[in-house]
Amino acid sequence: MNTDIVIIGAGPSGIFTAMELIRRGSKRHIVIVEKGQPIEKRACPKAKTRKCVNCKPYCHITTGFSGAGAFSDGKLSLSCEVGGDFPSLVGEQFAQELIDYTDGIYLEFGADTKVEGVANPDAVKDIRRRAIQAGLKLVDCPIRHLGTEKAQKIYYDIEQYLLEHGVEMLFGWECTNLILEGSTCLGVTLSRGEETCEIRARRTIIATGRRGADWLEGICAEHGIAHQPGTVDIGVRVECRNEIMEKVNEVLYESKLIGHPRPFKNKVRTFCQNPGGFVSQENYDNNLAVVNGHSYKELKSNNTNLAILCSHNFSVPFNQPIAYAQKVGELTNMLANGHILVQRFGDILDGKRTWAKELAESNVKPTLPDAVAGDITAAMPYRAMTNIINFIQAMDQVVPGFASYETLLYSPELKFYSNRIRMDENLTTSIEGLHCLGDSSGWTRGLMMASCMGVLMGRKLFEMERA
Repeated sequence: MNTDIVIIGAGPSGIFTAMELIRRGSKRHIVIVEKGQPIEKRACPKAKTRKCVNCKPYCHITTGFSGAGAFSDGKLSLSCEVGGDFPSLVGEQFAQELIDYTDGIYLEFGADTKVEGVANPDAVKDIRRRAIQAGLKLVDCPIRHLGTEKAQKIYYDIEQYLLEHGVEMLFGWECTNLILEGSTCLGVTLSRGEETCEIRARRTIIATGRRGADWLEGICAEHGIAHQPGTVDIGVRVECRNEIMEKVNEVLYESKLIGHPRPFKNKVRTFCQNPGGFVSQENYDNNLAVVNGHSYKELKSNNTNLAILCSHNFSVPFNQPIAYAQKVGELTNMLANGHILVQRFGDILDGKRTWAKELAESNVKPTLPDAVAGDITAAMPYRAMTNIINFIQAMDQVVPGFASYETLLYSPELKFYSNRIRMDENLTTSIEGLHCLGDSSGWTRGLMMASCMGVLMGRKLFEMERA
């Protein structure tokens, strides 16, 4: 197949690249290649089975049109201070302009008009005061909450919009490699079972998300694509009763707190807070089970969950941060017999494992029913575990009761970001004709910033088209 533009990955950055080209009036032929299924065919059987069945050849929660975004809690962070290092590439003011523009597109497709975290500034000041006293920084970030079920409807409408405007989508195909001639990219090779094919394109865009970070790292190494080791986040998903988080949930919806706890002073942060939400499991291609969290617009639980993540940066001689995090996850999965491990915070402090009987008698009932009670500290690295414990105790000064004995910690919560790809002002890599976007590029984290990077890519491609 020959085309003008081939996009590998139908996550937010790839989707919004195609969307912006259409909105600008581009006549280029666009092909999106996605290893998963259209959004209307994505379904996790766990709703019926009550336990993860490790779907093959991929997990429907993380793979398919709109990527992991379709089954996430669907929060759009409306501040350029949140979502990775993309603002350092394009400038903070321009990044904020892109956020405002992209947010408008989400609104056009039915996003809730309500913005969380802006209605009660005096209450926000009080939370900030307590955060400062605890040695933490509260990041102001208005949130537009799509909701897991609403996000799927929004992305379905976007999928149909792209199809109606001539975008060709190839589902079930996996990109295996790039086609290079010297230092120029001419397209990609694909496979689907025993079938193989090539797509030749004037412009190739890799937008494989966190799910494809490991694959892209290998591609960079094979073809000498200029990059530098990136950050990997290792942590836990914390769950407590809504009553504990009531004030923060009401005022901010999502509290974005950052600290550098002693003795190591690594960056530790909260991420993806889900009031009334549900803890979930995601599976990667290598059978790695990781924990995440969802929040629906209508369906609510008695608990709030959020991630606490410790950032790890490696230098000489080690340059495989993704492999390091995977090993941590594999060890945790081993202890939980292939499932997610859960432990009470008080048991961690007491140096004992948690037993299923103890969970059954607790005030905090796990919203992940097949999580295995055990000992997270037997797998979590000492540095990360120490950071997490000290951060939770600091959080208790902001949210009294957060560090209670019955607070639940699930592991592993891992965020893979590709090694950061070196790019110029046109988002072109060291390989002519090759671009990398979104979380797979190492420059963004999350729905909104990945979408914004796609918008910018669409504009750059349209400018090249007109030149």
